[in-house]
Amino acid sequence: MAHRRRPLVTALALNTGALVVEVGAGIPAKSLSLVMDGVHNVSDEVALAFLVLAYTLRVGLSGRFLRSANLFNSLGLLAISAVLVWQVFERLHQPVAIVGIVPIIAGLTAAAANYGVARALREPAAEDPAIRLAYVHNLGDTLVSLAPVVAGALTLASGSLVADPLIALVIAGAIIVPTVRTIAGSHRDLVWQENVACGHGPGATTADP
Repeated sequence: MAHRRRPLVTALALNTGALVVEVGAGIPAKSLSLVMDGVHNVSDEVALAFLVLAYTLRVGLSGRFLRSANLFNSLGLLAISAVLVWQVFERLHQPVAIVGIVPIIAGLTAAAANYGVARALREPAAEDPAIRLAYVHNLGDTLVSLAPVVAGALTLASGSLVADPLIALVIAGAIIVPTVRTIAGSHRDLVWQENVACGHGPGATTADP
């Protein structure tokens, strides 16, 4: 299973880097758009971590466990997003200056990392539906990660104090809407197999290293 595990570990490392950069830079810069996009990467982090685990454990991971983990991750993501949306409306009521160059640099870094994740997963995605889901999701995240770049550019160009929270609100929508859909239709939307299998031989599972 090393041929599947290696690109997944690479993808997880890149996504972790994007998450750390966005949250670590967004908080001191007071950029809600950057922090919100960092939160967006939490769902990818959990999904990739479970995929790595599934291709590492000899017995694999059951579909029931993965669906349950996805549900709790989705609920947690909604809770964090709701808190940040509340912060957005407070910022719109009482604007706060942000360091505009920070979301530009961090956002470009995160977009590059998300593209790297998609590149790492492209080949195994052709054979595994769970990996394909992560691949497609990270392709979309590459564009979403450019939203803080737009917020920073607008802040630098216009001096606006509301550009960043408004962009954060857009990112929140990109998190909340699909997450609610996933929770509501999890029995249809999740493509996790009951036990992750390599597919290179009859009955091959993660027990085959």
